[in-house]
Amino acid sequence: MSQLRKGQKSSFTQSQVYEARNEREKNFIKAFTTLSTTQEVANFLRDLMTLSEVQEFSNRLEIAKCLVEGKSYQSIAQEIETSTTTVTRVAQWLYSGCNGYFKVLKEEIDKQKKLK
Repeated sequence: MSQLRKGQKSSFTQSQVYEARNEREKNFIKAFTTLSTTQEVANFLRDLMTLSEVQEFSNRLEIAKCLVEGKSYQSIAQEIETSTTTVTRVAQWLYSGCNGYFKVLKEEIDKQKKLK
């Protein structure tokens, strides 16, 4: 990881654990575990979300990837065409959330560590 901002941790630590708050949330989370292919996940997400929501969540994952790559908040906001506030929000969850971004971006993070 390069170019950490002031106050950011140098490693990913699981500082929070999300627990489903009710049966509906448990069922929603469990629904993802029933899917076994990328196409099944894509179809489910498209049925679940609007196209703009799919784009927004895709942008958030790309922002997290850019942060791992050490890009500045300003350059990320410009590249993704979003606000620095959104970049900051993604950074907060990337560095001190529930490790969800870390799990998805693990391969990218490992590549960055090897380059050092």
